[in-house]
Amino acid sequence: MKINWAESLRESVHELAESLGNLLVESFHYLALFAIGGITAWAAVVAFLQMVEKGHIAVDDILLLFIYLELGAMVGIYFKTNHMPVRFLIYVAITALTRLLISDVSHHNGSGMGVVYVSGAILLLALSILVVRYASSQFPSVSTEKPGRRRLKREQAPEEGEPGEA
Repeated sequence: MKINWAESLRESVHELAESLGNLLVESFHYLALFAIGGITAWAAVVAFLQMVEKGHIAVDDILLLFIYLELGAMVGIYFKTNHMPVRFLIYVAITALTRLLISDVSHHNGSGMGVVYVSGAILLLALSILVVRYASSQFPSVSTEKPGRRRLKREQAPEEGEPGEA
């Protein structure tokens, strides 16, 4: 035999704890996103000012600014959607490796095996983007249906009385 008041109290405590936990997690989430976004913007401004102070800008400096731009875009996308696309992390890695490759070739004037290794890594990352894009188009993880609406299979006709009936 259940005691109704105890069960009701247990459910109330559970709902309160869940709400409080969600509030704390989401507060930390937004605080961390703002901090990461601010630090990224600050680092980009400092890098830009150092380039201006230096008096000239090289290609690897421009690629560094692109890395900061991609990091800022990642923060913005994560803020809006609560999802972190893996593709953006791969884009940052490709840009960083391209910057390393250009810097290495331009400063060391060497075309050793390091260039081949870095180029191979860039190729592997580009192929991984193709795989990720193909997989996400073939096996989407997020439903495209609107809340409260039932998704119909192609061969399934609407039942009597449902919207969409001819």
